[in-house]
Amino acid sequence: MTERMPQGGLPLVLLTGNGQETTRWLRSLLEGGGYAVLQERSGQHALERARTTEPDVILVDAELPDMPGVELCRALRADPRVSSSTPILLMIREAATRVQRLAALRAGAWECIAPPHDADEILLKIGAYVHAKLDADRARTEGLLDAATGLYNRQGLARRARELGSQAFREHGPLACIVLALDVEPPEPGAAPPQGGTGLGRYVQAIKSAARLSDVIGRLSATEFAVLAPGTDAGGARRLAERLASSVAATTVTGTAGAAAASPVRVRCGYEAVANVGYAPIEPVDLLVRAAAAVRTGRADSGGWLRRFDEGVNPASTTTP
Repeated sequence: MTERMPQGGLPLVLLTGNGQETTRWLRSLLEGGGYAVLQERSGQHALERARTTEPDVILVDAELPDMPGVELCRALRADPRVSSSTPILLMIREAATRVQRLAALRAGAWECIAPPHDADEILLKIGAYVHAKLDADRARTEGLLDAATGLYNRQGLARRARELGSQAFREHGPLACIVLALDVEPPEPGAAPPQGGTGLGRYVQAIKSAARLSDVIGRLSATEFAVLAPGTDAGGARRLAERLASSVAATTVTGTAGAAAASPVRVRCGYEAVANVGYAPIEPVDLLVRAAAAVRTGRADSGGWLRRFDEGVNPASTTTP
């Protein structure tokens, strides 16, 4: 992240729209809420501005003079010069239909802003998204993110585990960790590579889509991923693991519209959970180590693909994050 901030250190919003009533209202709302606002009327100019100004959030009108708003969302999300952690919100002038919302999410938007407008709700949502973006940028700067996936690396996971563990200890809440090992089969000889990104990228997206906003996702090794799940006991960890594995499996089978499916993959999961960190304190990094060990040596919980950490097995052979 470049340490640039607009005037007064205000977070920067790139607003794309042609000056209609909704656009004017949002600009006024955001400036009053403490944001610096840059406005572009066309999609192409907005794309060029996003590449050079590093906005903290991008708002896109669904009806632009040179392209549909969803196409701009897609172009922004695909552009390597626009950070993948940048929130993109699509502004729809009338009450949004389910089809419109799904199209926006598929194009890479995080949210739709549509009537009826609630000023407080809009500011709270945008504020949360901006904080998440700045946290991700800070982590990337400090070397806590995996360059290939944008997820936390081992160091980042360890730091976030300590933070979540401290919070769970104070609140006497549960905390869980799930580790997914993806056994990816090589493609058939002569087969064309998957379109629209690597197989790894698709699996990462599948994990992200199945996880909750509160979950912390990281990469332990080339094909192993960890999910730290605050407020989650053993039962919740099992359900989350099933959802994650199902999402990866669905990606393997179907791929994306018009593209070849990703290479076949077998998912193995290990997990460990503490029901009350305040009563049964555990070193948060140990939770990661135990979940990683459970993939190989844990007690079978569901047909062998899902295993929970076994106290009787020494996890020393598993590399500590």
